[in-house]
Amino acid sequence: MHTRATFDAAATAFLALVEQLPLPAYDGPGLGDWDLRALVGHTGRSLVTVATYLGTRAGAEEVASPAAYFGAVSRIAGVDADGAIARRGVEAGQALGADPLTALRTSYAEATAALDALAGSDPVVTTIAGGMRVSAYLPTRTFELTVHCLDIARATGVGFTPPTEALAEALSVAAASAVELGLGPDVLLALTGRRPLPPGCSVVP
Repeated sequence: MHTRATFDAAATAFLALVEQLPLPAYDGPGLGDWDLRALVGHTGRSLVTVATYLGTRAGAEEVASPAAYFGAVSRIAGVDADGAIARRGVEAGQALGADPLTALRTSYAEATAALDALAGSDPVVTTIAGGMRVSAYLPTRTFELTVHCLDIARATGVGFTPPTEALAEALSVAAASAVELGLGPDVLLALTGRRPLPPGCSVVP
């Protein structure tokens, strides 16, 4: 799968970034209400869900593209009245324990094993948004890894440049998601210098 190499590049860059984070920084600010530990833990879920979801099989392909996935997740987030998404990030951060880097390396090894086990096949697996082909799901993980690595770098002041292929794929997914969510004209006008994005405009929840 061509998306596999891009996912691997994004995951490797994430681990290299985390390697530079001193443990005391995990108690510092991360993103929004999350401290850095929760932000890193949430980012690491992109590795965990690959290992988890690839062990499932869905009865039907309900979500055909990364953009459709983010559209569905945005709708789910819109009814997240009890803060489950934020809570999962906190729990994921706590699960990293005293040695976050080792925990994340283990998660990546498990994701790699799950991908290798496919032996080139592209099954429909169960995701939070519904049944998806692995080839459609992986770019959503590359997107999350790339965006949140930028969040981590911004929160900590650690220099980070995303792998070119991961950045290009993430931008492509973001553009398609903008169209899916009815934000295409806003994004296009912003990218061409016509006007800034509206307040709160985002292609992800």
